Parts: sequence; C-alpha cells; structure tokens
Amino acid sequence: MFQSVGPFLRSLPARLREGLRRRGAGILFALFVEGLLALLLLTLAPSITEKVVPMAVFRLDMIRDEEPESEAEAPETQSAAAQPPEQKAPPTPIEPPPVPIELPVIQLSREEMAATDIANLPPPTAPAPRPMMGPPAPTFAGDSQRVDGTGPNGEPLYAASWYREPYDDELAGYLSTARGPGWGLIACRTVQDFRVEDCVALGEYPQGSNIARSVLAAAWQFRVRPPQIGGRAMVGEWVRIRIDYGLERRAARH
Repeated sequence: MFQSVGPFLRSLPARLREGLRRRGAGILFALFVEGLLALLLLTLAPSITEKVVPMAVFRLDMIRDEEPESEAEAPETQSAAAQPPEQKAPPTPIEPPPVPIELPVIQLSREEMAATDIANLPPPTAPAPRPMMGPPAPTFAGDSQRVDGTGPNGEPLYAASWYREPYDDELAGYLSTARGPGWGLIACRTVQDFRVEDCVALGEYPQGSNIARSVLAAAWQFRVRPPQIGGRAMVGEWVRIRIDYGLERRAARH
C-alpha cells in the first residue's frame, strides 16, 4: 500500500505545475479579452464634457476722498444759487358770466295786434314798365304790335295773335277756382308748333281773384303765333295774353 502511494506523491508536483501552466494560459487569454472589451467600451462611450461655470467678475471703482467731492459740489451749489428763481405767471382772472339781458314785454291790445297783421296789408303794386332806350326799330307792314311791359328779364312784349283761340271747356276747369267777373294778364315765350312756355303773371282784376293763376295753369293749351318782326316770324320772343272771365263778352285778348 505504501509503495503505491509513494509514486503518486512524487508525481504530484509535476502534475500541479502542468495544471498551473495550462490554467495560466487560459487566465491570461481571458484577461486579454476582458481588456479588449473594456477598451472597446471606452472608445464607443460618448464623451462627457464638464460644464464650465463662468466666473462672476465684479469691478469696484476706487473710492475717492470726500474732500474732492465737496469741492466739486461747491461750484454746482454756487451756479444753482446764481440762477434767478423762476417767475410764476400770474393767474388768469376768471371772467364773470354775462348777465342775461331781460327784454321788456310789450303788451298789445287786440286792436293793436290786428293793426300789425301783415295779412291786412294791401298787396304790392306792379312795378312800372322800364322805359325803352335808343331809337325805335323800323317797322314793316304786318309786324306785331309792341305793347307796354317787359318779360321777366326785360324782354320786349308783343301783342299775342291767336293761331287758335282756347275753347270754353279748355278754360272752364281752371277758371272754376277763380272769382269773377274779371280778367287775367300773363306773358309767355313762344316756341315751335305755336305753343308757349315759361309764362309769368303780369296782373289781374280784381286783385286776389286768382284769375291770373288759373290762366297760367291753362296756358299749356294755348296756340299763339310768334311775333312777326321785319316780315319774319320770331320764335322765342315774348307775347302778352289777356283772358276775360265772367264779363259780358268772354274774349281772349292780347
């Protein structure tokens, strides 16, 4: 038994050295692989830069002595004292509100008020016709007769010559509002087709009878020849027309 154990003990160191040699190579290889992996990880890992906090810098001016400040303030105080004080503008006087003027009330009696009514005043009279200036125009046989008065702008007036006298039924409706008997006098401008336009009232009798106004309203139906001057029909000249209403013989005159 002891003989079999002896050889085993003698070969044990050799076995240990062989085992260590084999294991050492494996350990070195494992360490080499781990070093490569660590190097690879360090290479692939993102670089972390440290945040640098800027340093706050404070700058302090040197404190001067108090004596120069007092010397610098002295001229300013003197210049301020040299300036004259500002003069305030005098306040604007407030004007008192105007005192309302009370007008005296005049008491009028009924008779005095009736006397001042303008409705009772007489109507204004027609202005006198303008005098003709210059030498009279030469006349020809058959020329229209010149009559007194003028148109609204000083145009000469001629006696109207009827192309056709108005019918009674043409005037009846307009003269129904007039108060006769009496007459109305108007002036009209002649136009083409023996018609008249732009008629104006010249007068009426009795005053306020409304005959002239009725004749003006009916004048659009009148057929009048234009005045004849120098042997020619002068369309556009003015003619004077008179209409009698309620007289013994109703007539259309010039």
